[in-house]
Amino acid sequence: MFHKKQKTKEVYHHGLTTGLGIGLTVGTLVGVLATKWYKDNKVLSADDILEQVKSAFLQDGPIEGSWIHFKKEPLDKFAIKTDVYTGGISRIEEGQLVQYEFMADAHTGSIIDIHKIED
Repeated sequence: MFHKKQKTKEVYHHGLTTGLGIGLTVGTLVGVLATKWYKDNKVLSADDILEQVKSAFLQDGPIEGSWIHFKKEPLDKFAIKTDVYTGGISRIEEGQLVQYEFMADAHTGSIIDIHKIED
């Protein structure tokens, strides 16, 4: 009888350990996949993008104004397929008002294009 109880405890302990190991492995895998999915699908707000661009421009001096479209637009250019925000910055350079337009990746905030608007 004692031998049977001992065997039952061993089987129970082995099953518990195996179940715990499988649970931890599955939980870790789900966590990693969920984090990757979130990072791949998160979208920065238009306000956050505009603040990043303004911050970069402010390193070179004051700005007069700024704007951004709050609606994302799809971009499919060569190998790049993403959503972008477009906006603009104006500042005084050499006594003249100069305007810049930019295009920023909605997922990363990276500037994809920026150019000076010529009169």
